[in-house]
Amino acid sequence: CYQEINRMYGCVNILFLASVGELLRTWKKMPKVENMPNIPIQNVITSPHVNYILITGCTVGTTNVKQKMKEIRNVRKDVKTRKGHASLALPQRRAEYDQTVFRIHKGVKAFFFCRRKNLLLTGGLDQIIRVWNPHLPGKPTGLLRSHTAPVIYIHLSSEDNKIFSVSTDNTVKIWDLETHSCLFTASSRASGIQGGLAACLYLPGPRALCVAADTVALLHLRMRSAPEPHLALSHQEPVVCCGYNSAFRHVVSCSEASIVKVWDFETGRQLSEFLGAHGNAGITCLTFDSSGRRLVTGGRDGCLKIWSYNNGHCLHTLKHDEKQSEVCDCTYMEVNQNKCIIAVGWDRRINVYFDAPCDFHHFWKPQPRWQDDLISLDPLSDPQSSQWHNNGHKEDILCVAQCPPFLLATSSYDGEIIIWNVVSGHVYCKLNTPSPSDDPNPREGPDPSVSRLAFLKTRAARLDSVAASLIANGPGGSVTFWRLFGGAGLIANFTPSREKAQVSSIAVTTEDALAYLADQQGFVHVCDIKEYGLQGPELQPPKKVTFWRAHVSMVTCLELIEEENILLSSSLDHTVRLWSMDGAYIGTFGQSSPWDIFTPASWDHPRVPYEILTDPRSTPAHSVLEGDASPGCTVGREEQDQVMEEETCTEPERTANLRTPEGSILEVEMKEDIHRWYALDHEARSSPRAQEPSLACMPSIYQTLRCHEIACLSAPGEKPDLSIIGSEMSEVNFLMQEREGSGAAQKEHGSWGTFLV
Repeated sequence: CYQEINRMYGCVNILFLASVGELLRTWKKMPKVENMPNIPIQNVITSPHVNYILITGCTVGTTNVKQKMKEIRNVRKDVKTRKGHASLALPQRRAEYDQTVFRIHKGVKAFFFCRRKNLLLTGGLDQIIRVWNPHLPGKPTGLLRSHTAPVIYIHLSSEDNKIFSVSTDNTVKIWDLETHSCLFTASSRASGIQGGLAACLYLPGPRALCVAADTVALLHLRMRSAPEPHLALSHQEPVVCCGYNSAFRHVVSCSEASIVKVWDFETGRQLSEFLGAHGNAGITCLTFDSSGRRLVTGGRDGCLKIWSYNNGHCLHTLKHDEKQSEVCDCTYMEVNQNKCIIAVGWDRRINVYFDAPCDFHHFWKPQPRWQDDLISLDPLSDPQSSQWHNNGHKEDILCVAQCPPFLLATSSYDGEIIIWNVVSGHVYCKLNTPSPSDDPNPREGPDPSVSRLAFLKTRAARLDSVAASLIANGPGGSVTFWRLFGGAGLIANFTPSREKAQVSSIAVTTEDALAYLADQQGFVHVCDIKEYGLQGPELQPPKKVTFWRAHVSMVTCLELIEEENILLSSSLDHTVRLWSMDGAYIGTFGQSSPWDIFTPASWDHPRVPYEILTDPRSTPAHSVLEGDASPGCTVGREEQDQVMEEETCTEPERTANLRTPEGSILEVEMKEDIHRWYALDHEARSSPRAQEPSLACMPSIYQTLRCHEIACLSAPGEKPDLSIIGSEMSEVNFLMQEREGSGAAQKEHGSWGTFLV
């Protein structure tokens, strides 16, 4: 009865305890509910170690504090005699002059009062954070709108003038107190917050937000300085996805602020943009229809939208009638001559929307669920039980990939990969990603989720029963190759990144010859897979053709434009960039100077983006640079020799592919210099003087310096012969003399150099 009154009137019980240690030991022996001791409120208020109980927060008000304390003491005395029945009376109304009521639509789930700023912050079911003057309850002084779920935690850091809020969808936002603008949004996936939110706490010392869900996440809040004025940015927010439209030769990119931008592929200029594509919810994925005339986007609001993206007009909105959950990925596919859009996300189901040109309704509903994707009663269990059976995913679906005409692959947060037959709607096979071999406890190991899939379509089309037909990322930065036919199984498992960075995007060439693997540190690794996994399991990783640093943050999307030999990439560092397929930097969309895709001389290669050049992770790891070995060291020399020999064979080939404005002459010179350097280095390390500090311990990445000999310089003050100007000679030789030094004879030299007129 007492708890029912509290629920009706929203009361807060404040207990002042004495002899806490003894009291807790007593309470620990009480009967347990869900493995937690359960103490009735009647037993608490009758304990001699509880000084008094104060009931506040009731909307009907309170009275003078001293009077209220006196009433509480009298009630406590009555409780001891009447065993607590008197404490169940409703609280009295307080005087009209002693109450301040803030009326908020749909109520309050969280509030914070800052005495230093004299501000009250409230948040609730209407997803709005209100800023109040405590003495003016009639109208809030500010409204902060950006959350897409009820707000359940608010904190104001008066030192930084920043507001921190958390909503029920595990989204963390940072606001500026003065401008009431949202400065930063941390999604649950990026922050590692999974499961139901239990509690939040801001720690002012380390300036970190502690969030407790299925696991405890500590979010360090570091204020990033404003970007340098010379840095080129494509968006003002992290870019979550991008795509190339071959029909119009456009590049479309989407940011977390629900902004869509359209770029000219050939020059890098921005053509158009439209804001608020999914309202306040961020965009998560995009795809184009088969004609390329329409853009499809998915968002955190659980909806898909079809756009005429040239003018920003929304043609259709696709959503189901159930509770809306975040859409993680989507694809456009043709099934039995029916064109459809397939979307997956946090609702753990496969949503199929038929693209019907004759349907002019704005809202479209998905088709009925596939048979194996239905949740039904397990026929093997007791019919009277409540055990349910589902052949589909048990966790949130993160990725979808297609292989026409009938294969579809989906992956989920628990590492499960399911191959579907889209014609029948049945599960073809299931794949379970292995946990890292060096992880003693997989449940506490790295993130098991599989967020990227790519079919090897030439192999899958042949229904090859031996070769690997699917690539997926995995935990610990691993990449897995899977056989799908003749018994599904694992073909290969390797880690392309030396630091085991999570692979965040995968792209494969049309003929399945090269695989482009991008990771969370911004590196792109190119592997030769033409013969890899064709004959069964592989024990060694594929040959790495090249790699380079494309971004300073996680790469969110890779797309190959093979007809132009171009690679498109986007990242959380706010940029969208173009590269040649061998790693030559073309430019960043949004830079001041345009490029001409057909003129390599207009590219930014061989320069690299400034932020990549200055980032510490861009520096190659080496024992000398890291301080692990002295210049005259011999430890690990055998390993270095082996690496040098391998690079001797691969480095000239890789360098020769770089496209530079100087043309083939520079490429030949670079080859000769590199071969000469490796020969000189090998001779230096094999000589008896190798124990001295030499070039043998220098990192191979810097061994591209070129040396040129100069015979002599002209004497100071000597003037050239200007009489030759205007002559028809194509080559002029200058003879130079050295002035006679102290005790040295004058010497005459031959040709010093050649000048081309």
